[in-house]
Amino acid sequence: MRKILFIRPNFADFRSRDAMTPLAFAFLSAVTPEGVETVLVDERIEPVTHEDADLVALSVETFTARRAYEIADEYRRRGVPVVMGGHHPTLRPQEAARHCDAVVVGDGERVWPQVVRNAARGGLKPLYGASGGGRGRREDLRLKADHSIFRGKKYAPLSLVQAGRGCRFVCDFCSIHAFYGHDLRLRPVEDIVEELRTLPRNRLVFFVDDNLFSHRDYLVRLLRALVPLRLKWCCQISLDVSRDEALLDLMREAGCMLVLIGFESLERRNLVQMRKKWNGSGEYGAVVRRFHERGIMIYGTFVFGYDADTPESFDRAVEFALEANLCIANFNPLTPTPGTALYERLRKQNRLLYEKWWLDPSYRYGKAIFRPRGMTPEELEEGCMRAREIFYSHSSIFRRALRQPQIWRRPGNLKTMLLGNFISRHEIRNKQHKLLGEKASG
Repeated sequence: MRKILFIRPNFADFRSRDAMTPLAFAFLSAVTPEGVETVLVDERIEPVTHEDADLVALSVETFTARRAYEIADEYRRRGVPVVMGGHHPTLRPQEAARHCDAVVVGDGERVWPQVVRNAARGGLKPLYGASGGGRGRREDLRLKADHSIFRGKKYAPLSLVQAGRGCRFVCDFCSIHAFYGHDLRLRPVEDIVEELRTLPRNRLVFFVDDNLFSHRDYLVRLLRALVPLRLKWCCQISLDVSRDEALLDLMREAGCMLVLIGFESLERRNLVQMRKKWNGSGEYGAVVRRFHERGIMIYGTFVFGYDADTPESFDRAVEFALEANLCIANFNPLTPTPGTALYERLRKQNRLLYEKWWLDPSYRYGKAIFRPRGMTPEELEEGCMRAREIFYSHSSIFRRALRQPQIWRRPGNLKTMLLGNFISRHEIRNKQHKLLGEKASG
């Protein structure tokens, strides 16, 4: 075994300006046996040229499945063995197995050395089970990341770090619980600090955890360890952290610049249906105020298509996002992914317009995948696009930049806000209506 080619497929034919480093490959590269060269090709920013390799490994999401299968089929035609891992192969292993020699289910770095050894001997097993099992919190997630495989590539100026895996919530539409189950694993804080010390000091750090607020005592220890590092960082976090003023103060002191929060909906009935009633839509204004008082910007996400939504729901969400002066916002159609409670419910109700939309040659990015209760599929698609166009209009961007000057006085905030908005404006138009699996050009 001389060379392993890691491939991160794109879902369609375009180049991305906001691509972030695919951290899974840094973990795999770090545990690859010595003497084996690892090379990364990320189709979001560069073409797949089908260069020579002894083994190809693809990380596959549901949106990239069709393109991943095309790439894998071509390499196997050339006699190169292919391994697939990631969320989609874990949730649809039999489907993925038709296009590769081995499927890794769950966290890949646990079994990766064995996969490489087996491939070197020509004896890949069809399935490698890497899930951890168990329940509750365990601080035993030991990870090493080889960030050198990203060197020289044009990624967004962020350093990605992972503190833990899994989430304490079980939201209806989310595939995280389907992937990890009840398993919540955390890295020792000292391991995270050691990794952070190796990263460029001039870059914003992004904690990629689905929810950094997994346990209060752990988050407190992590934040206290971040304070002396004097870093600027952002994260995804659940809204309930805003109810803890002491934690918010510590986040500010530790260098938090921006948080991504899933507001999801302004309709309480929707929050109940998506198993997220703890969000408490009536307190969204207070949530925003508490973060903004500390100079922490908010990236808010909203999803449309649950049963209480109507065509008026889009305007209400945009109005809130503008009034709340959110730094960035996503307005997305509800996407039923395989393995989630949402997908199974819509399938049983015969409401899916494309049962396997990720493979359907007629499906295009941004189209409605199912029939909503309170609007037509076309209204769902058009409403999301209209909300994005309003929020990311030039007038909206500059009005938000001029409001609440106390937020923008914090060093780096205004630059981050403007850069994020103009990149988002471009990427929204770049991706809309793209055909999944269409080969990306050079």
